[in-house]
Amino acid sequence: FERDQLRPNAWRYRDYVIDAFNEDKPYNRFLNEQIAGDTLTPQDRAATIATGFLAAGPWDFVGHVETKSPVLKRAARAGDLDGIVTQVITSTMGVTINCARCHDHKIDPISQEEYYSLCAVFSGITRAERDLDPEETKRIADKKNTLRSELDQAKATLNRLSGAPLNLADIVGGGTGHGTGTKDSGIVIETGASSLKKLAFHKNVKTNTLHPPVWDSIKPPFNYIKGVFLPNGSDAEANTLQIEEGIVLNHIPKSSGQTWDAIRNGPLNAQVHAKINGVDYKSAGHSLLGLHANAGITFDLDEMRKGTGSKTFTFNARLGFGASDSAAESKADFWVYIDGSTVLSLAALRKTESRDISLPIPAHARFLTLIATDGGDGISSDLLFLGDPTLLSADEKASLAEADKKDLRTVKTEIERLEKQIAAMELPPRVYSIASETTPAVIKIQKRGNPEDEGAEVRPGGFAWAKHADANFADNNTPEGTRRQALAQWITSPSNPLTRRVLVNRLWHHHFGQGIVSTPSDFGLGGDHPSHPEMLDWLSEEFLKSGWSLKHVHRLIMNSRAYKQTSAISNPQAQSMDSMNRLLWHQNPRRLDAETLRDTVLSVSGQLNPKRGGPGFRDFKYTEAYAPIYEYTTTDEPEMARRSIYRFIVRTTPHQFLSTLDCPNPANLTPSRSQTTTALQALALSNNTFMLFQARHLATRIENETDNRAAAISRAFALCFQRAPRAEEREAAERLVSDNGLFALCRVLLNTNEFIYLD
Repeated sequence: FERDQLRPNAWRYRDYVIDAFNEDKPYNRFLNEQIAGDTLTPQDRAATIATGFLAAGPWDFVGHVETKSPVLKRAARAGDLDGIVTQVITSTMGVTINCARCHDHKIDPISQEEYYSLCAVFSGITRAERDLDPEETKRIADKKNTLRSELDQAKATLNRLSGAPLNLADIVGGGTGHGTGTKDSGIVIETGASSLKKLAFHKNVKTNTLHPPVWDSIKPPFNYIKGVFLPNGSDAEANTLQIEEGIVLNHIPKSSGQTWDAIRNGPLNAQVHAKINGVDYKSAGHSLLGLHANAGITFDLDEMRKGTGSKTFTFNARLGFGASDSAAESKADFWVYIDGSTVLSLAALRKTESRDISLPIPAHARFLTLIATDGGDGISSDLLFLGDPTLLSADEKASLAEADKKDLRTVKTEIERLEKQIAAMELPPRVYSIASETTPAVIKIQKRGNPEDEGAEVRPGGFAWAKHADANFADNNTPEGTRRQALAQWITSPSNPLTRRVLVNRLWHHHFGQGIVSTPSDFGLGGDHPSHPEMLDWLSEEFLKSGWSLKHVHRLIMNSRAYKQTSAISNPQAQSMDSMNRLLWHQNPRRLDAETLRDTVLSVSGQLNPKRGGPGFRDFKYTEAYAPIYEYTTTDEPEMARRSIYRFIVRTTPHQFLSTLDCPNPANLTPSRSQTTTALQALALSNNTFMLFQARHLATRIENETDNRAAAISRAFALCFQRAPRAEEREAAERLVSDNGLFALCRVLLNTNEFIYLD
């Protein structure tokens, strides 16, 4: 939705589908794995990856994660279950199940109860980044944590010997203060948990309660952070916070008791910039501690003395705000405390202001506390940050003794060894897929599709009219994985003819441009009647006899006389009787779809990169923001010339060139693509930067493969049309090349009907 975030591990599902087609995996197994592979064969990585199908659709991040409203959360969950059920049933059985979400289906015999019974099948799954081999993941994590612990200790020794400053932002990221912390990691104010996720609005948080940090993986060698809290002092409640017995933080400023995101080692969620007086603290060589109002963090100075060997420090930082110019007049506050006393008070700072901070910290001080509050006008745009926040040793150091110098050289060598070893460790493979909940939620009928108006409880099941198997294949005590297994077996039962008919019809649809049933995802009473019902039945049975082999059906179709016909129309009587060619008295001319056309252009120009599999190529510039920004770019890099199946697809920002050529919106279910003919398509094929690049490459390829103009023209026609030019075409091509060069001819040929249509 509006938070179209990256799914960097979703590509494994795409590779699974391609591999399954190439190896001709039986279609019934293919479906079983996508619906329940992780529970059917949990040791099979491919089967776990296959369940990425269930998580592949759009997902409301705001409704599931960011909102604090239980009503909105229930609505988001209902929409998510609807998406999963709709895709599974519509794609496999060609039934418009989602029509029964609000009422009994108006056309097909599907009750609202049956719709919610299918929702109950999936009520125990959530979306998740999933380990493909949990044991291997644990082994790598344990080894890495051991090495990181050794590295942290070595760096602490190095900095004790050299007197390097402690970086507070790095410490918030779980590091030692010397570059070992995780960038963009934050500490959640309500719990102290570390989080890489961008969080949003928090309310109803218990204020003035210190939460020690809880690290996800490795625990830093020193407890530099005492805790985090949401500050709020007022006349109506205590304005003190006990940090430790005998040490109380006094005079906590009043706040709204609300906050945003986390205390973060990097920019905050929705932060517009990180600049102070022209210095960008997000850039290399700088650090940034994000502290959105209202938030507080207390550092343990005694632990820092243990880690550094220093007794006294100086706290240095540059204070600024990452809000937009439109928020310049809003205000926020920044406070610094040593133990229980205020040492710096910057109240009602405007968002255009910044401050240099340099505060001495005496040897007797136990705790350093930083607080951001909302300035009395709410937390909006209170994106306060500290640039290069450090504690610098203020001790007077004598020159290093010779023994210390030797130790310094030794520890530097050890740090270099450990860093190389950690960098060489491969990340454990993960996939964006599903995770099972221990106790699936009980599903009830939602009257008129409203999650706030529930009716009777339902149990997992299917359609009563489908007599091939019992429709009540589970109950509400059935484990989550068993429910999906039962549904998968119900769908792929050899006695269920609908699944087989839908699939062979889809193959027919892609070979002929329209299916035997022209509504490939609607085999119900609202769909089209089959043009050749006996053919549909026969192909369905052949499919079953072949062991659910897709390649067998492909061969049958492509070796048929119907498929081998020309698209040339030479029968006026047939044209008058069947102008839509439903009886297949000739082949249907079909324009290459957008992705195939792009790949064909790359192939003809000689630029197609044959690299297979792996993460998709990103033909866009990505900018992290509250709603990420995707800006498409056109470059001539080999990675960008891979087949379109390997594009990293952005749902909220369709690719303009491909969309012009009728590539459907990737956020929508599109059983059958529309085909239009517009002037924009001709303009795109003539003038789009990608097309101009490839026309130039095609011309270069032809020049390299031929030694005269006549041969070049023949080669151009052979590459683009698989034939020699006719006499009149050669004459026109000669004039064009003579006047404008070979590039002009290549540009023309790539924009002809003969190039973009399959006859």
